[in-house]
Amino acid sequence: MDAALDLPLLLFFTSERSGPGRRMESLLAHLARKERERLRISRVDVEKARELADRLDVADVPTLVLVRERQVVARLDGRASAPSIERMLAPHLASAPAGELEPV
Repeated sequence: MDAALDLPLLLFFTSERSGPGRRMESLLAHLARKERERLRISRVDVEKARELADRLDVADVPTLVLVRERQVVARLDGRASAPSIERMLAPHLASAPAGELEPV
């Protein structure tokens, strides 16, 4: 099985018309690069994926929904800052792989 599929998945629910969602795009692009070994991120346009948004009770955009092992484990509704996203993710991300030391 692909190891990437075992990583938590952060669903970024937004729409083309969402100003706050557009402002979060670069933040999430940076997060995707920074956490590529520990997290997958997928952008979901609520206008094109209404059924998924309804199933996960997404009423407002932007909304972040963290899924691990097919279960919703965390979420943030509305525009979020980098520190609040990192606080939400921290308990759900694996520590750095062996051999890769955190900067001191």
